[in-house]
Amino acid sequence: MKIAMLTNNYRPFVGGVPISVERQAQELVKLGHDVTVFAPMYGKDEAEKAEVKAADERAPERVVRYRTWKKKMDNGMVYPVVYPYEITDVFQRETFDCIHVHHPVFVGPVALMLGRKYHIPVIYTYHTRYEDYLHYIPCFRTDEHSGALKRKLVDKIGGSVIPSYMKWFGNQCDMVLAPSAGMQQVIREYGVTGPSAVFPTGLAEEFYKRNVKRSMQIRQEYGKGKKHLLVTVSRLEKEKNYRFLLRGIAELRHQTGDDFHVMIIGDGSRKAQLKAGAAVLGIQDLITFVGNVPNGEVKDYLAAADLFLFASKSETQGIVLAEAMAAGSPVVAVHAVGSDDIIKDGYNGYLTDEDEKEWAKRVEKALEPERNRRMRAAALVTAENYRASSLAIYEEMLYNQCVRRKGEAVYEGTEYGTFGQEEDRTESSAVVIR
Repeated sequence: MKIAMLTNNYRPFVGGVPISVERQAQELVKLGHDVTVFAPMYGKDEAEKAEVKAADERAPERVVRYRTWKKKMDNGMVYPVVYPYEITDVFQRETFDCIHVHHPVFVGPVALMLGRKYHIPVIYTYHTRYEDYLHYIPCFRTDEHSGALKRKLVDKIGGSVIPSYMKWFGNQCDMVLAPSAGMQQVIREYGVTGPSAVFPTGLAEEFYKRNVKRSMQIRQEYGKGKKHLLVTVSRLEKEKNYRFLLRGIAELRHQTGDDFHVMIIGDGSRKAQLKAGAAVLGIQDLITFVGNVPNGEVKDYLAAADLFLFASKSETQGIVLAEAMAAGSPVVAVHAVGSDDIIKDGYNGYLTDEDEKEWAKRVEKALEPERNRRMRAAALVTAENYRASSLAIYEEMLYNQCVRRKGEAVYEGTEYGTFGQEEDRTESSAVVIR
């Protein structure tokens, strides 16, 4: 099968969507499919562009880069051009069996146009809750100095305009994939009535391989001689709810003392603010801001820790939660779509309300030796549901269904079931088609 994947961001940009697209593409290539990823150009100068090109040439998937505007978002994401001829030119010369688009704007309308023109199915993955990301666009950014009218306008865009657009876009696609059962429910509430399936981002095989020696080195380096080492991984941005996490860490120290250390892995525009916030709370000595870590090494940091901490409420799945569990690290997280789908309270971690005292109590409980041992074993069992190689077979099946149904022009608005979303998550699951 010849598959076109369209995305607004890709490597070298670090984020959940680029990781998801890359893993899907490479696993599908292993199954014998021809995958072309249409991704934006990166690089401030010719040397950086050449570096990106060299990385693309080494990759198993084919990558076609299209033009972007020079201006970037605060988090480093680029703005694709409205009509990227690099994409349309390839479609004029080549034939594809299906299009998998990963964003509803920029490349989203391009995907719909190409799907209609060449009569091939368009599959869309709802990766992001866009209403939580408006602050990256300067004209939609608000603060304490913003006028009431602007605040009202931004609230309307987030609460009404975006859901309406998502409803329209989703209903133009031949299938919508949701990274979690919770997100499948959200898109149904938006009014998307076409075929849908739960399709989480999978983990590459290296996430299941242990480098015990390296993890011990990391624990020794970042443990600071404390009894417990805790870790969290994400971009350091507003939507990741780091202010709550810092307050939770301060409350944990208040409840249990300071015999622990926290690694914060990742980078972003809020790093300086978070460091200042940690100092104000008096917990700067309990935290190390590690910065970005190569994706292939993240698993060693996760395996070095006793517990993974998470506070984000904007995730559609939370890839890093599955990564943490594959490393044998239980998770303590705030209730949210995505987190609620993978964490089974008291089994492989804990879910709490957004309350620092409750959150800290759960962290303390999860660190009890015997309980922590049981949760680590349970986390490994849960992670088996997220092997990318197994998910790629499921994805292949969904593509084939869309291609066949496109030819038959029969769509009944049915849901195609889930992958690994059974009620009892204590055992590895199989694909369930309803």
